[in-house]
Amino acid sequence: MLECEDRAARYLELTGLDPDSLRSGLGDSAILASALEFLANHEPDLIRAAEALAVTPEELVAAKDALLS
Repeated sequence: MLECEDRAARYLELTGLDPDSLRSGLGDSAILASALEFLANHEPDLIRAAEALAVTPEELVAAKDALLS
């Protein structure tokens, strides 16, 4: 999800997750939305994630919004 270890550590710090709980929570819409929200707040990561997933950044933001609704 994140190329920079500092940003990855920051995401875990902000969410209170650890790597194992993040992995086990990948089916949880709140955890997925939090990851997308974190990406949306740092445009370079959002763009890189979108490119890696072959979608647009707007589609990732729309997915986050759908998960939160």
